[in-house]
Amino acid sequence: MSKKITTPLTDDVVEQLHAGDKVTITGTIYVGRDAAHKRLVAALDAGEVLPFDPRGQIIYYMGPAPAKPGQPIGSAGPTTSYRMDPYAPRLMEAGLKGMIGKGNRSLPVRQAMQKYKAVYFGAIGGAGALIARCVKAAEVIAYEDLGAEALRRLEVEDFPVIVINDIYGGDAYEEGKARYRQAEGP
Repeated sequence: MSKKITTPLTDDVVEQLHAGDKVTITGTIYVGRDAAHKRLVAALDAGEVLPFDPRGQIIYYMGPAPAKPGQPIGSAGPTTSYRMDPYAPRLMEAGLKGMIGKGNRSLPVRQAMQKYKAVYFGAIGGAGALIARCVKAAEVIAYEDLGAEALRRLEVEDFPVIVINDIYGGDAYEEGKARYRQAEGP
């Protein structure tokens, strides 16, 4: 069974999420990769106003394919998350509550998730065309010069993800490997 959540996220919602939970997200999420993250953190460090208020928000690590006529977005699969690790703790400090991508996160990012009550969701790599069906609207809101890496706002409905890292130190990847080792036996 899947948990249904709506953005923006609150501490109460994040506290109910555990590594391995299947979740669907409805509401507004933001899209940005490493070039956009670098600019966001530079703006924060300079005391500038960001193009969106990160408090309670989710950022999806994705570079979309061009949209076909009549569709809000093209293929929308996740990109590898570790490239955003240098910037993620600073954005969580500013109020970011969720990140979506694929792959492991560094120890400093996982520690920041516990400190700031944020969660990391995994999206299925290779399923970008299917994921795009959950996107109801998409618009560039900043850094248009970055092309596919521009900062975007998406409206999503029942966007499927799995909780990879929770605020309790849970890690679905590590837990899955441990279960596999147990099933293998000695």
